[in-house]
Amino acid sequence: MTSHIASVTGRQLWDSRGRPTVEAEVVLASGAIGRAIAPAGASRGAHEAIDLRDGGAAFGGYGVARAVAGIGAEIAPAIAGMDAHDQAAVDAALCALDGTPNKARLGANAVVAASMAVLHAAAADARLPLWRYLAGDATVRVPLPEIQIFGGGAHAGRRTDVQDFMVMCPKAGSFRRALEITDDVYRAAGKLMEAKGPLSGVADEGGWWPNFASNEDALDTLTKAIEASGHRPGEDVFISLDIAANELGDASGYSLALDDGRLTSEAMASRIVEWAGRYPILSIEDPAGQDDWAAMAAVTAAIGERVQIIGDDVLVTNAERVERAAEAAVCNAALIKVNQVGTVTEAKAALDAATARGWGAIVSARSGESEDVTIAHLATGWNAGQLKVGSFTRSERMAKWNEMLRIEETMGADAVFAGFSAFAGAIGRVAA
Repeated sequence: MTSHIASVTGRQLWDSRGRPTVEAEVVLASGAIGRAIAPAGASRGAHEAIDLRDGGAAFGGYGVARAVAGIGAEIAPAIAGMDAHDQAAVDAALCALDGTPNKARLGANAVVAASMAVLHAAAADARLPLWRYLAGDATVRVPLPEIQIFGGGAHAGRRTDVQDFMVMCPKAGSFRRALEITDDVYRAAGKLMEAKGPLSGVADEGGWWPNFASNEDALDTLTKAIEASGHRPGEDVFISLDIAANELGDASGYSLALDDGRLTSEAMASRIVEWAGRYPILSIEDPAGQDDWAAMAAVTAAIGERVQIIGDDVLVTNAERVERAAEAAVCNAALIKVNQVGTVTEAKAALDAATARGWGAIVSARSGESEDVTIAHLATGWNAGQLKVGSFTRSERMAKWNEMLRIEETMGADAVFAGFSAFAGAIGRVAA
């Protein structure tokens, strides 16, 4: 058959932090070609798939020569001749070939690049945009963007304890309008920071690199930036936070360098709930560490009816962990990162597990990114409802936002912006 895989090639490219990364290129018997580039995270959960790095002095230990070699020596012969349209079979073969629970042998960077490249090749063979190939005949929504204004935590030298201060515009009516509003807020935030003095450049994901006196100072400034932009906090624009609490501690306690120092697990949960009551916050990611399920559940129980509580490090795009977390009422939304689990099929299984529980789902980029735009198509074609890419600057981020604009334009009159429908259960109804 013409859709059978003829060749698979791996190569070293570079990510947005100037570190080596892996690209895979798949060519089908039909001549259709698919390429995909593996991203890399800075704040990583202990339970997620592992990239294969060379270590040593070259490239600061981040070399990927072994991962690239594995594509040619093992992955290529293992999946050659397989039907690219049978993504599940290809991904099962990749998982079996690696043979570890976390892709440690071949490397999640090699496996995810190959998996996504096969998907791109299949869509090219079908002569369809990737999002449409994934959606089939189903009606899908244009996802709601979640966009960083201030970068902190591991993405900005820990100038703030909270990793991401973001905005969401669920009433925007279109993806294009959501970006326009975000641009207003981003520029206003830059002017406020410049006038006040805490502006220190740009963080890993393109948001302003701040130097605030406290986490509340950042929240106050972001709220003021929304107002200064001419939009209404809690009406037109909402705040979304990625606490990335895994980087701050665990169930035994958390360290907030800008605030009170050490907090117990219970005090950490209370602090998050307090912020949600004082500021126009609609979404909070990882308010507790990856194994501090009690604190996560406490936050969800307290504010989960009106605030989206997202699991990232606690779930690591793993369908089994999503099911366990749902039973424990740990959160009400799942972050989906394909490289966190290693293959397209496994990532889709985690998303399906989340939506089957009535949860929200957010397809997400990583802090180390590239011009690869796969996730824009996954968020749309899978009807996830939300897309998190980073900020409104830097070309590796804008490539994905701009791809979404093209997708929305292609949909024409059929384009339906997810808006509040992206949120689970009562959240959208309460907020709307």
